[in-house]
Amino acid sequence: MKILIVTETFLPSTDGIVTRLTACIQWLHRDGHEIQIIAPDLGVKIFDGALVKGIPAFAFPFYRSKKFAFPNRLVKKYMIDFNPDVVHIVNPAVVGYSGISYAKKLAIPMVASYHTNIPQYMAYYKLGKLDWIMWWFIKKMHNSADLNLCTSQTVLRELKEKGFERLHVWKRGVDTEKFHPKHARADMRSRLTNGENNKILLLYVGRLAAEKEIEKIRDVLLTSNQFCLAIIGDGPHRKELETYFNKTQTVFTGFIHDDELASAFASADVFVFPSTTETLGLVIMEAMASGLPVVAAESGPTKEQVIDRKNGLLYDSKDPESFKQTILQLEDIDFRQQLAQQALLDIADLGWAAVAEQIRDVYEQVTETNTMDSFQTID
Repeated sequence: MKILIVTETFLPSTDGIVTRLTACIQWLHRDGHEIQIIAPDLGVKIFDGALVKGIPAFAFPFYRSKKFAFPNRLVKKYMIDFNPDVVHIVNPAVVGYSGISYAKKLAIPMVASYHTNIPQYMAYYKLGKLDWIMWWFIKKMHNSADLNLCTSQTVLRELKEKGFERLHVWKRGVDTEKFHPKHARADMRSRLTNGENNKILLLYVGRLAAEKEIEKIRDVLLTSNQFCLAIIGDGPHRKELETYFNKTQTVFTGFIHDDELASAFASADVFVFPSTTETLGLVIMEAMASGLPVVAAESGPTKEQVIDRKNGLLYDSKDPESFKQTILQLEDIDFRQQLAQQALLDIADLGWAAVAEQIRDVYEQVTETNTMDSFQTID
């Protein structure tokens, strides 16, 4: 098959969407398929043999740490030139609008995938009153696709209630070789704890943005001197966070990648995930594969991965004290290690091969039928 991927985010950006895409692209290449990518032009021209066709990218005034590509007629040109069998629109929002529009006009079979709860994020940027417009716009785009994928059963139910059509869950996966306890290093732990190696090291990995609610972690550090915190990542909220965590035992590393990131996960003690806006949270699986217990908000997507008091802990996001009191339970080293061992066991069989094989089968059936009436459920 010739597969065209139109995505709002790609390398060198690093997030759960890019990780999923790159893993699937590599698998699809090995399976014999030809792939081309349309993405914001951030300097990457090729990935694993697939051409990356860049669209001029700009930053939003209220979100300057990330560049987005806006609707552009270049998408149509690239689509016609490549002449794909199927188009996959990843997280359609801005450049994805062009992908949706032109694929529909050119009658090319189309899959769309939903990864980010953009309407919910808007409240954190004082745009909450406009969320209904965003829901209407995103639903209209997705309902133009032959099939819509989302990353959890919870999100599927929410989208179905809002009128999204032809929905199916795209399996979750993680690189269980890359993320593993064996990658722990004493020098990495010393770096992340600022030399306080005997402290219980809390780890946050992700975009530093208001909707991630990272501020919640500070109360733990102020209450107990047994903990320290490492925050890995960057984003529009970094300066505010550095000020907020000033005079606490917190290390900001900025972005780190690949083997260094795997070592950071494996060298920590607990992964903290205070956000309540995630559609899946790939970092949760990366943490579990690294042998870390996860402390996360009790929400539908997290409950599909974290079983409270079995492989991690869930806190009540409506209770201001719940996050702190939940983490304080992990001062008990035996309890912490018990959760960590179970987390590793629960994630051991979740590689990327099944995820990529599923998307290949989705592409094939959409191209063969191009109608949902005869579309078979793919698990």
